[in-house]
Amino acid sequence: MRRFQAFKFELKPTGEQQRDMRCFAGSCRYVYNKALALQQENYEAGGKFIGFFAMAKYLTEWRNGPATPWLKDSPIHPLQHALKDADWAYKKFFAKRAGFPRFKKKGLRDSFRYPAAKQVKLDQSNSRIFLPKLGWVRYRRSRDVVGDLKYATVSQRAGKWFVSILTEREVESPLPQATSAVGIDVGIARFATFSDGDYLEPLNSFRRHEARLRRAQRAMSRKKRLSHNWHKAKRRVQNIHAHIANARRDYLHKATTRISQNHAMVCIEDLRVQYMSKSAAGTVKAPGRNVRAKSGLNKSILDQGWYEFRRQLEYKQAWSGGWLIAVPPQNTSCTCPTCGHVFADNRPTQARFACVRCGYADHADVVGAINVLRRGLALFSSEGQDHARIACGEPAQSGHSVKQEPAEAA
Repeated sequence: MRRFQAFKFELKPTGEQQRDMRCFAGSCRYVYNKALALQQENYEAGGKFIGFFAMAKYLTEWRNGPATPWLKDSPIHPLQHALKDADWAYKKFFAKRAGFPRFKKKGLRDSFRYPAAKQVKLDQSNSRIFLPKLGWVRYRRSRDVVGDLKYATVSQRAGKWFVSILTEREVESPLPQATSAVGIDVGIARFATFSDGDYLEPLNSFRRHEARLRRAQRAMSRKKRLSHNWHKAKRRVQNIHAHIANARRDYLHKATTRISQNHAMVCIEDLRVQYMSKSAAGTVKAPGRNVRAKSGLNKSILDQGWYEFRRQLEYKQAWSGGWLIAVPPQNTSCTCPTCGHVFADNRPTQARFACVRCGYADHADVVGAINVLRRGLALFSSEGQDHARIACGEPAQSGHSVKQEPAEAA
């Protein structure tokens, strides 16, 4: 099987290289915004969508035109990839998989990509990487890069520059070392509760630094905008945000690695975090209720990183040969695992579960994890039966869609 893996390192550029990287990122941002503006003007005039190849001709005009001759100072491939990003953003919008594309802002996710592998050279023994029009740039080598290089992305965050190297390599189909299955119920009081009774305490990275962040933002608001002191205060705010994100990412990576190493099958709830953390403010005509309480709940939900937790589990289980099963989350915490009775009063408090029919009692999150595991095993069993029926030429009967692999040619 083919494995795609990204390796991210912090760059150590010279002052001149930092200036060039800021220029390259600004040029890519300009091309992206220019393409979006041109698409909007063309749409308002009643024209059709401008594809990538037609838009590339405009890029040639912009680089050779008298208004933007500085675009020639940037490598052409990152600029072309900026046009592809704009093209993908519009296609996702047309396919109703994303919102309407928005213009990029300076200083927010500044990045540029070298999409061709032959343009980038990696010298791991000397901890340096060659990037077109930048030359050899040193980086902090924390681990070895494995596989064939596909492309490199340079990005800035909190005043530091990073390079992300995507590689591809062939690996043998993995077999899970563990043999157990576990159900996981995520929450706020407990970050993750397992069906065997174990649980992980929440990190609450944002909550820990919220007061410090508030003071830094208040100090920044009192500085004259774009002054020297304002930029210093802004860097302090960015560093706090970066520290919060790094701590959360480190915690999630360690947790998901341990889970994937110890369990061949992981069952979790199919949560829609985007809708769970939606604001309750409402509108002027129809204002929401308990807005302040819902805002605090949303902040706690987003502080846990549930979506990133599931994303990491998904690819780590695939790398280890295991399975990740997402089950419907309805009534997982108010269903009795002994008698199957479903009733809201089975959960009198946030942490306590007591079945009103049979009297079974346990922690509510543990009960939810047990129900998640049972639903996952039932779903996995029914899909396995459907795969067997399809292999025999019979229709599936479980009601779940099963992907059928094409037969190999004789």
